[in-house]
Amino acid sequence: MTALASGVSRRWRVRDIVLLAPKIVLTALLALAIGDMIFGVFMRYVVTAITDRLDVDPFNFFFVEEVGEYTLAWLTMIGAGIGIADRAHFTLHVLTHRFPLAAQRVIHVATHLLIAAFGALAVWYGVQLAIVNSQLTSPALEINLAWLYAAPAVGGALIILYGIAAIFEKPPPDEADETGIAAAGDD
Repeated sequence: MTALASGVSRRWRVRDIVLLAPKIVLTALLALAIGDMIFGVFMRYVVTAITDRLDVDPFNFFFVEEVGEYTLAWLTMIGAGIGIADRAHFTLHVLTHRFPLAAQRVIHVATHLLIAAFGALAVWYGVQLAIVNSQLTSPALEINLAWLYAAPAVGGALIILYGIAAIFEKPPPDEADETGIAAAGDD
């Protein structure tokens, strides 16, 4: 194996490992959100009906909404970072595919610098929100609200990391070249 091939395979392994941890967290959060919703529906429509029928004190399950809120915030922000890494966000190649490769490269770098700048903005405001709300607790679970507002900071950090990493990758090939189907805006 040549040194270049070894370096490329090692780089992909590091990239895959760095991308794997957020995906595992995202999977766990998704499982938690699904379990939380199922639990909430079961409690609302089954247990509440039973306690009403038996004239027993109802079970408080008002924490379900907070768990869902926290989970959704973290899912969204971590998922946005993973979307950058996997290039899963929507792109529209109307004009750029007609430019010379050097211009396409400049646009690719500028786009990912803007993405990283947006991530930096999310980190900045996420940290500020977490600090401001660090003295407050949630009403049901009494969890520090800084945990909720830390989600944009963590997601923003992932967006920065994956946005900058994408700068060093070559731009994706134009879909019209591979599939024979014209991209939007092609004649």
